[in-house]
Amino acid sequence: MYRKLLGSALVATASVLLGQAARVVHDWDIGYLTVNRDGYTTRRAIGVNGQLPFPPIYATKGDTLVINVHNSLDLPTSIHAHGIFQKGANYMDGAGQITQCGIPPGENFTYEINADQAGTFWVHGHYNHQNVDGLRTPLVIYDTEPAALDYDEDMLIFLEEWYPNEFSARMAEVLNPLVSFPPPPSYPYGLINGTNGNNTTPITFVPGRKYRLRIVNMSSTEWFKFSLPGHQLQIIEADGIDSVPHTVDGLDLGPGQRYSAVVTAHDTDQFNYQYNVTLYANFVPFIPGMNPRYYQGLIEYKPGAPIKAIAQGDDRHMEWSDDVLLKAWDRQPLMPVDKTFEWTISSKKYSNNITLAILDEIPFQPPLVPPLFSAMSMGDLALNSTIYGPQTRAHVLRLNEVVEIVVHNPTILDHAMHLHGHAFQVTEYGPSGTPVDPNAPPIPVRRFSEWPMRRDTFVVPAFHYTKVRFCADNPGIWMFHCHMDVHFAMGLAITFVEAPDILQRQQTIPQGLFDMCHRQGISTSGNGAGNAGFNLTGLPPIPS
Repeated sequence: MYRKLLGSALVATASVLLGQAARVVHDWDIGYLTVNRDGYTTRRAIGVNGQLPFPPIYATKGDTLVINVHNSLDLPTSIHAHGIFQKGANYMDGAGQITQCGIPPGENFTYEINADQAGTFWVHGHYNHQNVDGLRTPLVIYDTEPAALDYDEDMLIFLEEWYPNEFSARMAEVLNPLVSFPPPPSYPYGLINGTNGNNTTPITFVPGRKYRLRIVNMSSTEWFKFSLPGHQLQIIEADGIDSVPHTVDGLDLGPGQRYSAVVTAHDTDQFNYQYNVTLYANFVPFIPGMNPRYYQGLIEYKPGAPIKAIAQGDDRHMEWSDDVLLKAWDRQPLMPVDKTFEWTISSKKYSNNITLAILDEIPFQPPLVPPLFSAMSMGDLALNSTIYGPQTRAHVLRLNEVVEIVVHNPTILDHAMHLHGHAFQVTEYGPSGTPVDPNAPPIPVRRFSEWPMRRDTFVVPAFHYTKVRFCADNPGIWMFHCHMDVHFAMGLAITFVEAPDILQRQQTIPQGLFDMCHRQGISTSGNGAGNAGFNLTGLPPIPS
């Protein structure tokens, strides 16, 4: 397990004690390597400095995180700090072909990220879905203020799924017009802290001590459940937002989600225990031993002590993490709504026999000019969503208006939705569509209690809608997309263009980002097609 004060975290914490913010510097050479992560399949993957997994990043609130990237791949790359708002620095968000062009092969770029938030995050590739092939690692930013609950030690547990083939091969099957959709399912294996879930190192507990467990789901499609039978978890953070302590039996995490929970060790080391991890998804058939996959690890109080077996029981009778039961620690009240968007998740087979995913009328596809460059170069026209191109699905927001999003999901699949640059107030879940099983119990409407919890990634369960709200207080271009990478690649995304008039006055794009685009023949001015005004000639045709 990864424990507090490893590597750069020690330096960062010491700097805070001395009253100085640190520059936490990492040099990343992103390249290919051959790995066998699951114990079954050897394949090509993407790692950093010849490692996979590569070390987590640790910093302290107030630090500056510097990641010097060299691209040793044969394709462009970029990285995104998931959950970091990038206030005043939209150009560091790392969304490929949205806020930047990719870093070309053989070239370098430096990301400078202000660690002005505290909590549990992760950094991952955001160009051509390279995170799926390994380009991902946790990011922990320690707070300078006490947590909602005292604890003695900090532990990091990151969860991944690992597929037997590369993402590009999977997408070639999904988008192949010559075969039926969907293609045959693939069943990944689960990784715990980068290792086959059956071969993990123990979690070591000392009797009577309290541990903050930071659980990160870095998967690209799958859900994870985490529990410690015989122990309870007190949630104190979700997605970088502190919560009023809330006791549960286990944590249920969609792709991209994170939790911190405090666990109190028993007073005796007479027994060891086991923790449970379940990897599951509802978009492929349930087959025992394949979906779900069950993993167990050791909670070690004393080497060689007998394991006290505790039956976990039926999941349906356990108290799992639930957004509407969590309360934000800062007690931010529900924000009044200024603008509402209501969208329905769907898919459609087009005339070319390719099935694409839709959130807002047509599938998302990035424009020829990254929207950040259009917003910065088009003057007053940047306030008109048309100039970004139809498939960018751009929605222009005024500064500080409160936006409510209602996402309907009348399908059999759960979806995990992520917004860059913000955290949502999660306000309501309810029924949407007609469940396949006519005998299924009715889906209730569930609303937040007092102070709605905020998250940067929320789940829209099958046959549900979810309502969320956020304040457009962060000028920039921010993606809102499904964090299941296959769905994202199929078009399940939109773009918020937030206060572009303010953005033009407040931010300056670094010259290095212009240079990267120009060396790839990508325009850095004009509308989504690189033209003047509303002339969008040159953009790909809208699917029909």
